[in-house]
Amino acid sequence: QVQLVESGGGLVQAGGSLRLSCVASGKNFRQNAMGWYRQAPGKQRELVAHITSGGSTNYADSVKGRFTISRDNAKNTIYLQMNSLKTEDTAVYYCNPLGTLYWGQGTQVTVSS
Repeated sequence: QVQLVESGGGLVQAGGSLRLSCVASGKNFRQNAMGWYRQAPGKQRELVAHITSGGSTNYADSVKGRFTISRDNAKNTIYLQMNSLKTEDTAVYYCNPLGTLYWGQGTQVTVSS
């Protein structure tokens, strides 16, 4: 059974940092591109960053220069380092092997002004 578990969210002041983790079990995703999505209240889920199996990365314009996605294939884990957080980054963050229907429960990130 495939399971994705996100963690690392929390409440932080604007300008602060958080590091999210997503641990996968039940399947090895080293050959998959992996993404971090977020969904704010009343908004659609959006892809904020993704990383290919080879380590190439891409970011939404809204987070470029502030967020860094990385992966540790040995641990079947991806990370999202979030710096210079803004109130508009407040959302539930999810990881997803791109092109699959596997989702975790998400982790809440709340940025206060």
